Amino acid sequence: MATFASSVIHQLSYPSLVLIISIIALAALRRLNRKRLTAAMPPGTLGLPFVGETLRLIKAYRTEDPEPFADERIRRHGGRLFTTHLFGERTVFSADPEFNRVVLGGEGRIFEGSYPSSMSTLLGRHSLVLMKGALHKRMHSLTLTRFASPAVIRSYLLPDIDRVVRRNLRSWPASLRLLDQAKKITFELTVEQLISEGPGEWTENLRRYYNFLIDGFFSVPLPSFLSFTTYGRAIKARKKVAEALMELVRRRKKEKMGESVVESAAEAEKSKKKDMVDELLVAEEGFTEEEMVDFLLALFVAGHETTPTIMTLAAKFLADNPSALVLLKEEQNEIRRKKTDEFEALDWNDYKSMPFTQCVINETLRVANIIGGVFRRAIADVHFKGYTIPKGCKVFASFRAVHLDSDYYEEARTFNPWRWLNHNNNVSKDGGQEAGGAPIFTPFGGGQRLCPGYELGRVEISVFLHYLVTCFSWELAEKDKLVFFPTTRMLKGYPIHVRRHHSL
Repeated sequence: MATFASSVIHQLSYPSLVLIISIIALAALRRLNRKRLTAAMPPGTLGLPFVGETLRLIKAYRTEDPEPFADERIRRHGGRLFTTHLFGERTVFSADPEFNRVVLGGEGRIFEGSYPSSMSTLLGRHSLVLMKGALHKRMHSLTLTRFASPAVIRSYLLPDIDRVVRRNLRSWPASLRLLDQAKKITFELTVEQLISEGPGEWTENLRRYYNFLIDGFFSVPLPSFLSFTTYGRAIKARKKVAEALMELVRRRKKEKMGESVVESAAEAEKSKKKDMVDELLVAEEGFTEEEMVDFLLALFVAGHETTPTIMTLAAKFLADNPSALVLLKEEQNEIRRKKTDEFEALDWNDYKSMPFTQCVINETLRVANIIGGVFRRAIADVHFKGYTIPKGCKVFASFRAVHLDSDYYEEARTFNPWRWLNHNNNVSKDGGQEAGGAPIFTPFGGGQRLCPGYELGRVEISVFLHYLVTCFSWELAEKDKLVFFPTTRMLKGYPIHVRRHHSL
């Protein structure tokens, strides 16, 4: 055998020999490097070829247990950071609030947003979610100014919220699906706040197409030419929504160009109340019409699922916890009693006089976890607690796993709004135990991508709960259950019978 090998080597030219040795050395080096990376990464398993552990994740979230996938792997691997394989990629899954803080705070330096192409197609490449760098900072700041500024909410948005909520609740039938009604309210609010359009045929058509579009985010992204699929219908609906918004942007652009230099006092006052289209038209960046449409479309999507779901789940949790409902009613009835007119709208001082209501909202956000976490991709090697997450690796920072961890919240799977009241009866920041200085309550994300509508959403939910508990009582119309896939929601939309006690 040695003689045979020797004769083969002698027959090879020097360059061929060098090439073979180089290939063998390179293969060995790659194997060693792969072992080094795997050894340095958090422990875990990659599951089946191609699909990884994706099917196990989906199966776990189809149960009534809110966090079975993470629970099992944390127990198995002995830590809150583990490696898995989800949606076609090796992924580091984090249930560690300290690592989540690194992820959220490392935007643009060591991490960047990473979303499936199917989601990017539905949102549009110029949406806020997909923007990066200086442009994202600028547009995120603009959106925060529009929707998170207390001055803007107090003076302009709160009166509209009060009016729209009352107008919708006034027309409620005796039996309804609360989630559908809540979505109608928030959609009308979003339309008014973004593009200053009131209810009507145009708005209703837009809402109908938006419902098809939203369904596409939680469907299997089969080829878009298969128009009979959920994803195919979503693509078609997106085109309709984009066309409607494009028509509106062009109309508003013409109006802007044709405005008179001299304005009446009434027109001057009206011009102070700018909507998002106004802001985009006068922005120094000089956005194209396509960029404006993508940006507006994505903002509609952002508020369409989260706020109405929290409204619905807050009502469900309150009905399941009579003592919490009694205390909330007392707080809201006290605010109503101080009004000189029974139809007087809520104001900013009223909103700031709802401490227990904020506890209920916080606890609903914590238990429900409408935003379960965020996907990011490492753009540099990340070192954390002895592990190395290599450049290019995808990570999932799970907010849900932290919010439902009994090490941070006593009886973490139980709805308990009182946990948010500190010894001075003020609303606490995290409602639980510290985690090495890292925030443990992150329902709106954090860092540069903190949800810009976080304060506005709270105001909308607070106003809705005020009129719900002061004017109505309700009971379940048919059995429903809480599910967690593809998002947290009531499976049937929470069907209830309502009884009106006071006029709106």
